[in-house]
Amino acid sequence: MQALLAYYLGVFSLIPCIGIPLGIAALVLGIKGLKYAKLHPEAKGKAHAWAGIILGTLCAVAYTLLTLIVASVSFMFG
Repeated sequence: MQALLAYYLGVFSLIPCIGIPLGIAALVLGIKGLKYAKLHPEAKGKAHAWAGIILGTLCAVAYTLLTLIVASVSFMFG
């Protein structure tokens, strides 16, 4: 269940205004999903967990950098 939630949050983290918190949540839930899959080999969802981790991390980092760049340019020329 955590892996699937991580996947959905990772996909929805592509939305610009809410990408940072959803990306962080996807990363956390993806890691928890992988830990659960490691403890329970019969559990499925490793691909969903990895997708959530990758998408969540990329979106959170990208939107954070974009926000910092826009803020610094606005400060310099504003």
